[in-house]
Amino acid sequence: MRMSFRESAAILGISIIILLSALFGAQAEPHLAILASLIFVVGYAVYRRFPFSQLEEHMINGIREAIKPILIMLLVGMTIAVWMMSGAVPTLLHYGLSTLSATWFAPTALIIAMIVSTFTGSSFTTIGTVGVALMGIAVVLGVNPALAAGAIISGACFGDKMSPLSDTTNFAPGIVNVSVFDHIRFMMGTTIPAIAITFVLFLIFGRGEGSIDSEAIVATQQALDSLFRLSPWTLLSPLLVMVLAIRKMPVIPTLIAGVLSGLLLTGLVQGNWNITQWMSVIQNGLKLETTNETVASIISKGGIQSMMWSVSLVMLALAFGGVLRGIGVIDVIIEKTVSKLQRDGSIISSAALAAIGVNFMAGEQYLSILLPGQAFKKIFEERSIDPRFLSRALEDGGTLVNPLIPWGVSGAFFASTLGVPVTSYVPFAFFLILSPLFTFIFAFTRPTKKQVTKSVA
Repeated sequence: MRMSFRESAAILGISIIILLSALFGAQAEPHLAILASLIFVVGYAVYRRFPFSQLEEHMINGIREAIKPILIMLLVGMTIAVWMMSGAVPTLLHYGLSTLSATWFAPTALIIAMIVSTFTGSSFTTIGTVGVALMGIAVVLGVNPALAAGAIISGACFGDKMSPLSDTTNFAPGIVNVSVFDHIRFMMGTTIPAIAITFVLFLIFGRGEGSIDSEAIVATQQALDSLFRLSPWTLLSPLLVMVLAIRKMPVIPTLIAGVLSGLLLTGLVQGNWNITQWMSVIQNGLKLETTNETVASIISKGGIQSMMWSVSLVMLALAFGGVLRGIGVIDVIIEKTVSKLQRDGSIISSAALAAIGVNFMAGEQYLSILLPGQAFKKIFEERSIDPRFLSRALEDGGTLVNPLIPWGVSGAFFASTLGVPVTSYVPFAFFLILSPLFTFIFAFTRPTKKQVTKSVA
């Protein structure tokens, strides 16, 4: 009951039309756009006599891929809420307002996020910790939230791509049998020019930002001081998370340690041992009364419920991707594309495009690395193309594109955590756009054969 290429292309094309029509025509939430496409694909599959029980299994298998990301999302929501309550994020905000300026905010935020993500290997951890604090500072300084989010996300994804501690940085070369450190060195070819241009662009776009005067900043600091006992001791919990991440502790127990240590500091530093209130904050986020609206908007973040928008979107997206994969649409299109390629540059570019396409269809970065990696590995071997071109294309088209998709796991999480829609921050996510662009350029301008490519491309 295998789908033909023409049939698969038609299904995919109609699904994309439905998605875009719902998102931009009807101004629907991405949940409803994905659901409409899912209903269409399932309806057509039933018409083609696929057993509905089999389609249900494909949806469940797709959602199963999201169990770990969903757990991480929920834990990050809990961590943000607890760190608000313990005073960790308010302390970072207070110190940040004393040192950061609106003019230099974007490049500074980029560098800070780059450093944290490189040491932790996780864009999720970076966004959920320093990212939240930096966004709070941006709000007070009057920096465009979309610009601020673009800088923070660009820096966070730098480490997700380049850190040897990152899951995807190890996953991509593992698929194509490349040493992880060879893979990292080779990625510098697209990463260094992309991040350099990104830094310059943030220097340019950051100038003239900010409309909040010093009195407003002082008022914000005073409001924070009246609500929390600000102290460097509150930063012990974020520091613990950083240390555990650097020591390669799995992300879930690392975040649990962040929650538990944050609760302990809530009691020791803030003098709040009200366990009933702790449970409420973990569930719903921190709710404190203050006349300062800016502070109220900053500290009222986190909690399990704050992540449910992202969780529900990810589940629908991966159910949709599971059906497309289960009935063969994704495999057929990739296989047909691979069989028609001739030039080395076209093969490399198609691998990156396949990763982007799977990201768009399934919304999951690991699938966007796995499926094209498996499909293109053989043809790279047959053509004697340096496999590092494939592992780099998978990172640039898989890891970095996922945050640019509203229903992508990363995109949904970043938007929910930072409070900025994906469609708003995309124009400022320079690094995530430039890296894949350099992959396409270098596919046609650099030597590609194994025996020739000895240096960093």
